[in-house]
Amino acid sequence: MRAHYKIFMISQNKIFKMTIDLVTIIILYILLLALLVGVINILLDIKSILFGTLGGGFGQIVSSVLTIFILIDLFKTFVDYREHEEIRITYVTDATILIVMREIAAGVYAQRFDYQFILGLSILLFTLGIIRALDVKYTPN
Repeated sequence: MRAHYKIFMISQNKIFKMTIDLVTIIILYILLLALLVGVINILLDIKSILFGTLGGGFGQIVSSVLTIFILIDLFKTFVDYREHEEIRITYVTDATILIVMREIAAGVYAQRFDYQFILGLSILLFTLGIIRALDVKYTPN
């Protein structure tokens, strides 16, 4: 009876590993597609700056470029997970910092800041910066 249970556990672990591998591969391809579409979108936005107004198109390009950097960090996170089967806090922190920076850039161009929002984002960026610095200083090897 015990041998049967052990065989069942091994097959469950294999099924779990195969499922996680499949999900990460699908997400990697989705992120790759999103990166390509994002770059094409940026190239189309450059046309609006050259032939339109500088103000509106520039804010859109800044937001789009920061979004591309977020996608790149997420892509690195999933690739690293596929290779090492662990998620590094550095990549997740970098992506989160970029998300906050993107929100700040979008808010600056839309001129929709109040002091609570700025204070909240400042505290969040400060905390993420500390986490990032500690992660770099105390990286487990």
